[in-house]
Amino acid sequence: MEKPRGEVLVRFQKVSFDFGVKKPILSEVGFSVRRGTKVTVMGQNGAGKSTIFGLITGAHTPESGTINIASNLTIGSALQVIPRDQLTCTVREFFQNLFTEKIYDIDPRIEAVLEVVNLKAPLDKKVSAFSGGQQARLLLASALIQDPDLLLLDEPTNNLDKEGIAHLTQFLVGYKKTCIVISHDADFLNAFSDGVLYLDAHTRTVEQYVGNYFDVMADISLRIEKENRKNALLAKEIQENKDKANFFANKGGQMRMVAKRMREKAEELEEAKVDVRKEDKTIRAFSIPAQKDLTGEVLKISSYLTIKKHKPVEHKAEISLRKNHHLLLRGPNGIGKSTLLESIASGLASGSVTAKGVRVGYYRQDFSNLDFEKTVYQELAGASLRPTEEHIRSVAAGFLITGELINSKIGTLSEGQKGLVAFARLVLLQPGLLILDEPTNHINFRHLPVIAQALSAYSGAMIVVSHVPDFVAKIRIDETLDLEK
Repeated sequence: MEKPRGEVLVRFQKVSFDFGVKKPILSEVGFSVRRGTKVTVMGQNGAGKSTIFGLITGAHTPESGTINIASNLTIGSALQVIPRDQLTCTVREFFQNLFTEKIYDIDPRIEAVLEVVNLKAPLDKKVSAFSGGQQARLLLASALIQDPDLLLLDEPTNNLDKEGIAHLTQFLVGYKKTCIVISHDADFLNAFSDGVLYLDAHTRTVEQYVGNYFDVMADISLRIEKENRKNALLAKEIQENKDKANFFANKGGQMRMVAKRMREKAEELEEAKVDVRKEDKTIRAFSIPAQKDLTGEVLKISSYLTIKKHKPVEHKAEISLRKNHHLLLRGPNGIGKSTLLESIASGLASGSVTAKGVRVGYYRQDFSNLDFEKTVYQELAGASLRPTEEHIRSVAAGFLITGELINSKIGTLSEGQKGLVAFARLVLLQPGLLILDEPTNHINFRHLPVIAQALSAYSGAMIVVSHVPDFVAKIRIDETLDLEK
């Protein structure tokens, strides 16, 4: 029997949640999600988007308030990244681990969901052997195989190539069940969203909007404009009352009472000022200084491997990267882009030679070259050529890493915040060779033009992989290596 469309599946009532004593995330949040809707969750990095998913699934418990979940509701969630303890599993084990009981006919079920996410893979292949884009497809398939009433997708387009995003978009447009999605990809979201939950990182509350993504963005921009206009008028009236109060106070006698009333009026107007959104901060413009005294050839690539039908194929090449030379690496998911970058960064690539003494700055898409047990400050101090506290804190602040955040362990940060730490680390390291693997993943869309500008101006040698055409278009690229051709 088909369940009634429009029934409320999830309701948050005055829900508050903290990560530790000094890290409040949500404050008396209220919203509802109805059956059959496709809802987007928006908000700044670290605002608590993934936390909302954790509260829905029961992975987190609220400090106060109530979360009502419809009875017998099945929930399937695709996380942002595959948990580290699952990377050594085979594809078959990875899917079997999703179920509490052994599923005997699991192979055809796995093959069916892999077809939906457009991934062909042997079921005995290890999860760690897949590229980032292929792992993103595995994550999506892991949610779909459970055939849930409610599908939770956390940054599902990360690492996906153009074909993968088109395939996922088509799937969600035709999806008949309920879906909540966290993403920074505006065009992707607009294709299927019919509602938005907007997290305000300043007030720690959630605002609920109806409409597609672009309608809601226009609505929010209009509201901010109105709030700013109202506040400007109030500020003018407040100043007039203060000026009058000062004028009457100097007259003495009965005029002091008038002055008092004027001050009280000014205080009332201060109270009436609207708390305009402050969470929409963008990182400061920055530059990644290149290693000094870089001369001659920084990196030579004479051959490289690609993966075709799960087997390595060697190709000859003549690529020479010198100072101020930017190389774009292109190719579909699973062809071996990340493997090539990893081997160059580690110095283990058989067909590539990095010049002696060149510092390599490597932005890994899974951030596994950051120490998750260290605090942000310790990680940044370890990379900095100028290890003064003032310099480290100043660079960190430009990436919105301030207050308690700098003393938090890397492992406790959101994926977007880890990305900002990784960029701060590159600024402090001053590399001669910059290697970037999907640097837009998890990052708030407001930061992307600033990051693109910094990469475009970088004067060392650079290799970049990105599936986001708008981002790549803003970066100076001198040469492209297409692994598919």
